[in-house]
Amino acid sequence: MKNLFLIAIVLFSTLGLNAQKTLQTYQLYNAKGKKTTFKKMLKASQKKDMVFFGELHNNPICHWLQMELTKAIHADRKLQIGVEMFERDNEADLQRYLNNEISKEAMDTLIRFWGNYETDYAPLLEYAKANKIPYTGTNIPRKFARTVYKSDFEGLEALSDEEKSFIAPLPIIYDAELKPYKDMMSMMGGHGGATLPKAQAIKDATMAHFILEFWDKKSLFLHINGAYHSDYFSSILWYLEQSQTNLNMMTITTLIQDDIHTFDTEELGKADFYLVIDSDVTTSY
Repeated sequence: MKNLFLIAIVLFSTLGLNAQKTLQTYQLYNAKGKKTTFKKMLKASQKKDMVFFGELHNNPICHWLQMELTKAIHADRKLQIGVEMFERDNEADLQRYLNNEISKEAMDTLIRFWGNYETDYAPLLEYAKANKIPYTGTNIPRKFARTVYKSDFEGLEALSDEEKSFIAPLPIIYDAELKPYKDMMSMMGGHGGATLPKAQAIKDATMAHFILEFWDKKSLFLHINGAYHSDYFSSILWYLEQSQTNLNMMTITTLIQDDIHTFDTEELGKADFYLVIDSDVTTSY
C-alpha cells in the first residue's frame, strides 16, 4: 500500500510538471498555418528589405516579441526602425531626443504620446537610442486624417506647405477595392461613407512615403504598426509598391485565439507569419 501511495504521488507530480511545461501564452505559425519557431521567423526576416510587424496595440506579447526580434536582427544586420506611434509633426523633437539634444522631461512636454507609451513603446525606443539604431515616426498627424474623413482627400489641398510636409505628397492615389478598405466599409455597415477607408488610406500612404524617405537600402527596415495596416500584404505595402516595385518584404500579424495550438485556417492569406496569442493574456488597456 505504501508503495502504491508513493507511485500515486510521483504520477500526479509528473502530470503537474507536464501541465506546467505545456502552458504557453503564444504560438508562431507560418504562411501555411503550420507551427513554426522564432528562429525560423528570424532567419526569414534577415533576408528581407523590410519587415512589418502587425501588432495589437494593447497586447504585451506583441511588444515583448518586437523587442526580441529587434535584438536578434540587430545582432546580425544593420537595422532601422519605423513606427506608427509617432506622428510626423513630432519627428523633429523625436530626433532631438534620440540625438541627446533634449532630455526625456523635455520630450514629454513636446510630443504627443499614445496612452500606453510608457508601458508598451518606450522600451523599444530606449533600446534603439541606447544602441544608436535609427528610429523614426512615420504616421500622419491625426488631425489631417480627420480632415480626410470630413472633407475627402480634397480637404488636404487647403493645408499650408509646412503641414503638407507631414503627409504623403498630393494627389493621393487610392484603390477602394483593396481588401482592408472593403472590409472596413463592410464592418461599419456603410456608416461613415466612402471617406472612412480613405482616412485609413492617408495613414497608409503617409507611412509608406516616410518609410521610403528614411530607409537606408543597406539596412533592414523594421516597421511597427497595427496589424490592419499590413494584413493581406496590402495598405502600407500596396503604397510602397506603387513607388518601388522590387522591395523584398515580409509581414507578421497578430491573432487572438482561445486555443493557440490549432490555427484558424480562415485567417490564411493575411501574412507570412502569425503570432497567435492566448485570449487569457491580459492587456495594457
